[in-house]
Amino acid sequence: MSELSTAARLAIAARAAARQVANASTGVKNAALASLAKRIRDSADHLKEVNARDLAAAEASGLSTAMIDRLALTDARIANMALGVEQVIALPDPVGAIDDMRRRPNGLMVGRMRIPLGVICIIYESRPNVTIDAGALCIKSGNAPILKGGKEAFHSNAALVELMRDALADAGLPRDVVQAVATSDRSVIAELIRRDAEVDLVIPRGGEALIRYVSENATVPVIQHYKGVCHIYVHGDASADAATDIAYNAKVQRPGVCNALETLLIHRDAAPTLIPTLFTRLESAGVELRGDARVRALWPSASEASAEDWDEEYGELILAVRIVDDIDQAMDHIDKHGSGHTDAIVTNDYLASQRFIRQVASSCVVVNASTRFNDGFELGLGAEIGISTSRLHAYGPMGLQELTARKFVVMGEGQIRT
Repeated sequence: MSELSTAARLAIAARAAARQVANASTGVKNAALASLAKRIRDSADHLKEVNARDLAAAEASGLSTAMIDRLALTDARIANMALGVEQVIALPDPVGAIDDMRRRPNGLMVGRMRIPLGVICIIYESRPNVTIDAGALCIKSGNAPILKGGKEAFHSNAALVELMRDALADAGLPRDVVQAVATSDRSVIAELIRRDAEVDLVIPRGGEALIRYVSENATVPVIQHYKGVCHIYVHGDASADAATDIAYNAKVQRPGVCNALETLLIHRDAAPTLIPTLFTRLESAGVELRGDARVRALWPSASEASAEDWDEEYGELILAVRIVDDIDQAMDHIDKHGSGHTDAIVTNDYLASQRFIRQVASSCVVVNASTRFNDGFELGLGAEIGISTSRLHAYGPMGLQELTARKFVVMGEGQIRT
């Protein structure tokens, strides 16, 4: 018998472990997560030490400032990882829940039960906290993840995966419930995404090239976590102060994340008042502004926006700005150039806000708040495995519910079909 490949070993071990975690009680799964939260806090110094190796390599390779920020593990971020795990513990366990139970005319009771998806291959870049978020959510929802983080976070991710495996063992669950692809050999992922006998789902989150590669080459079902070309539309009646605070936060707070603002659309009536205040503040924060002709007429220091800028996820301190004539033109722009991630409106007009909610089909539509709130932690999911821009079977942040499927359950009393 020939020796199994790395991908085969991972997939077969994950399938065996998935059967056990799928049948684990809520108490056992929560015990594993409680151990994980404690291990994260107790290992803070070690995590910062291994993370420093990744940061040094990132700086030496010329990684952007925004990407390095995504990679860094600070005391606050480590504490938030542990807190996120504890929030997952507090959430109801969806596995085994039966809903929509109805009696048919023939007396059959028909309902639907939530079950784990199974083995999930998750491919992601940069942020090490994704490792913990993904692992914790998969454990609680009874799934077995195979994690492939980016090479820039290799040491950080390896340490975090070991914490999860140790925590699983503490609770009497197989360590292989969580595994990592500990190699940069691309052939491993190329094989994993085609092992549909063991792997039930692939979730790629990262750059456009990664997602297109997985989508075009996988035989396993794929949920796309596509790029975040996020918009804010400032309606004509909006408060300049509110719009300034919201747009500034959405662009500047963490420009390297997928829910950061990339394109600002301003109603022509709001532009003369808003632009001087907002642009002064943005430029003071180091934001490069790229505008259309009407924007540059009001703010000459802005550079000219190209056709490509409207489709760009910058991931850094660059903002494309366009002045529009009305809400319809704003929504047309979003429909043409958006990625279905997050789009917001700033307005005091209730009817305008309701039109925007109904007609903008993004995974998260926001009224009078920052796009940065499209996040599993912020939306009360405890954590997220990513933000899906596919509409099947999940759309938006993927928490516990989105990591389950529903099977039909039929309860009879001897009925036969005639």
